[in-house]
Amino acid sequence: MIRNSTLGRHAARTAAVLTAAFALAVTMAPLTGTAQAHEAVTGSLSFSGEPGEYISGGQSYAYTPDTTEMFDISGPTSQSGLGATVVTPEGERWALSMSAPYGQKLVAGTTYSNARSWPEAQPEDPQLQFSVTDRYCESGTGSFTVSHIAYGPHGYIREIDATFERTCSGATLPVRGELHARMPEPPAELAIGVQLNTTGTVATRTGEITVGGTTTCNKPVRISINVSAYQTQKRTTATGSHENLIVVCEPGSPVPWTTSFPSNIDPTASFQPGAAVLRGLATADDRDYPVSVTDFRSDDITLVRS
Repeated sequence: MIRNSTLGRHAARTAAVLTAAFALAVTMAPLTGTAQAHEAVTGSLSFSGEPGEYISGGQSYAYTPDTTEMFDISGPTSQSGLGATVVTPEGERWALSMSAPYGQKLVAGTTYSNARSWPEAQPEDPQLQFSVTDRYCESGTGSFTVSHIAYGPHGYIREIDATFERTCSGATLPVRGELHARMPEPPAELAIGVQLNTTGTVATRTGEITVGGTTTCNKPVRISINVSAYQTQKRTTATGSHENLIVVCEPGSPVPWTTSFPSNIDPTASFQPGAAVLRGLATADDRDYPVSVTDFRSDDITLVRS
């Protein structure tokens, strides 16, 4: 088989990820949690319809990750649904999406009958949609059976075996198919850390302090740190902060950071040499999962004259 160029494959993947998210967030009723798509290692999507069936065109099809440009499986963090997006070398995009009734998770060994499509589906209805680039019927009924499903972190679908049947509204012939997929081992969940140096400096003429620390991470990530400090004095409290300090973190050695700011929260006060309290709140988005992680530190520090 002749495969498309790397550039074409990248474009197909981008479109497939968007299609997967669209299938889970739009063609079905809104699901709890953000959809995430990953490419299957092994599996198949096979389906057929009798002559006159609209979606299949009365033909039989079978696709695998090795014979397609894209074979993505997606699911929301709530484990309430799944989607499959298959892009052929010719550019056809097949999209399958199914979900349990609102507020429920997909359960292995369960057949979901009377499945409908959003927006006509009611909260108590399971939902099912199957389409190709140029053939789509918004209304329809059907059923699907989840024979097996296994998850990783945050709704990452590791394994799926399911069958489905759907009939477009006004038609009598269904399209029937099967989905099987095995995914790569789920990526590690992001872990970050922030540490604060116990000594900082203060410019006595301006009252500006310079403080710092380090960040750690288990995979490459951009970390945003909100840094604040306060110092209780005899007649007032000096308080300042620097928000959204960006640190590019790589796994391995701790990554140092520094920042400077005056008592900008209470400009009537000024930092002085002596004891103070420093706080750091680190936040980062996990590039592999639709979640953000945080770490917080609050330490007593000593400000010395710069």
